[in-house]
Amino acid sequence: MTDHSPKPRINGERLLADLSRLARIGATAAGGVSRPAYGDLDITARTAVREMMRAAGLTIRVDTAGNTFGRRAGRGSDGPPIVIGSHTDTVPDGGRFDGALGVMAALEVARTIAEREVPMRHPLEVVDFQNEEGGLIGSKIVAGLFTDDALKLVTPSGRTIGNGIELLGGDPARLDEARLVPGSIAGYLELHIEQGRVLERAGADIGVVEGLVGIRYWEVTFDGIASHAGTTPMADRHDALLAAGRFVDAVHATVTSIPGRQVGTVGRLRVFPGGANVIPGKVVLTLELRDLDPAVIDALFARIEPEGRRIANATGTKVTFEATLANAPSPTDGRVRDAVAHAARDLGLRPHAMVSGAGHDAQNMAGIGPSGMLFVPSVNGISHSPAELTEDHDIVNGANALLGAVLRMDATL
Repeated sequence: MTDHSPKPRINGERLLADLSRLARIGATAAGGVSRPAYGDLDITARTAVREMMRAAGLTIRVDTAGNTFGRRAGRGSDGPPIVIGSHTDTVPDGGRFDGALGVMAALEVARTIAEREVPMRHPLEVVDFQNEEGGLIGSKIVAGLFTDDALKLVTPSGRTIGNGIELLGGDPARLDEARLVPGSIAGYLELHIEQGRVLERAGADIGVVEGLVGIRYWEVTFDGIASHAGTTPMADRHDALLAAGRFVDAVHATVTSIPGRQVGTVGRLRVFPGGANVIPGKVVLTLELRDLDPAVIDALFARIEPEGRRIANATGTKVTFEATLANAPSPTDGRVRDAVAHAARDLGLRPHAMVSGAGHDAQNMAGIGPSGMLFVPSVNGISHSPAELTEDHDIVNGANALLGAVLRMDATL
């Protein structure tokens, strides 16, 4: 028999009000939000989220990593939960929606299910992961991918990760207790703003994320000879910045030389000694490569590294490459993708399959249970900026799609 009963819908006005309330914590003069992880404003925001969870009737748990979980029991209250959420920390002077939308929409979904008395087989948990912007720290601990030596790293808040975990109510000496073993969740789903223009250009409403790209970083150093800028002839120079400049261009040329969605970036250069009248003797820069296929990243680096050595030889410098970070690609679960696409179509919305070029907590949760993401459009693709904007109707559409997908996951997982 076909079910023709009205499908539940979230309270859009309440969700938008929640987002506005959260955005006031850390609001900047430029119209953005600054809540760097472990700073006083991050702690204030997380405390507010916990209060909102309690007011919604959720049972609060803060794990030893400092992550916040709000739980609503299901019919099988002891079974593995469906987990939904994101994070509430921000980059400095970031936007109002990055991360926050996922947490507030998840909270609204939990409220709606409770108010409508929608029966669920699985418990439902709303999560606010800590320090997503600093390297997915909270979800890495949960997934068993964090190493204790990183506890001493100083974050933009001025506090170490270990100090921050304590301030959030966790215990850095007991991080193993926060780990979730594979199979301990029924599924994970995260709503997020796209942070790009794929949906906007496609005229689509909901992004069905096929996977999250792998990310690899290298620190690349060009060593030349610092010398007087006025007395050293051009032919006698060993200019590290000249080599670095050619390398930046070579990275762009290599990455764009083949079709695909791969990207490559040189995001930071440090020039030594840094004098206006001194030929640069050393440049340290970052190389970042991203793609859903690790073989593509390997192939790009296999072309970039020898090109760097060729440039160093031509400029009379030396180059070294040091691998500093590697996040494996994370395909999403087909059942979760189907739930998102089905929910979007039920709402009369147009779903669009796409890849996430940014890292998200979902990639760590994929090792614990079936995981996925859904995106909503970002106006002009702008994010990590006070100009970050997602229209109200897209916010409400995304939250309703999240609700529909959760209920379908509850029935199928």
